Amino acid sequence: MGTKIVTKEIVNRKAKFEYSFIQMFEAGLVLTGTEVKALRQGLANLNDAYCLFDNGNLTVKSLFIAEYDHGTIYNHDARRDRRLLLHKSELHKLERRVTEKGLTIVPYRLFFTERGFAKLEVALAQGKKAFDKRESIKERDSKRDMDRLKKIKL
Repeated sequence: MGTKIVTKEIVNRKAKFEYSFIQMFEAGLVLTGTEVKALRQGLANLNDAYCLFDNGNLTVKSLFIAEYDHGTIYNHDARRDRRLLLHKSELHKLERRVTEKGLTIVPYRLFFTERGFAKLEVALAQGKKAFDKRESIKERDSKRDMDRLKKIKL
């Protein structure tokens, strides 16, 4: 019958290092058919993506979704702007926080829900300074050392 395609989530790992996350939001994406098929194959990259407000709508720019290999002339543009779907109250909250406090909206994780909808997890974030990044590196190294010690003792 039908084959079930197992998809893994696409994560922007660099974002956790560059920004400190304040609040997370789960947003829907307005996609075309070939974009959904390419996402199910895991052909996306969030590294250069960023979010901006455009006429009251939140859009994600520079999100790379590779062209679907079985697509025809109706295949999508790989780096087109895609609109994010959030509740109006969430949009107002995000827009207010971004304009007044100088925060930014970072796309962090792209995944499929159990119902099959593509979702983008965006974070309201503040950029880290150099000393914050050094602190993150120290924490990561100490956690790695502790995990090693636990593994040896088991």
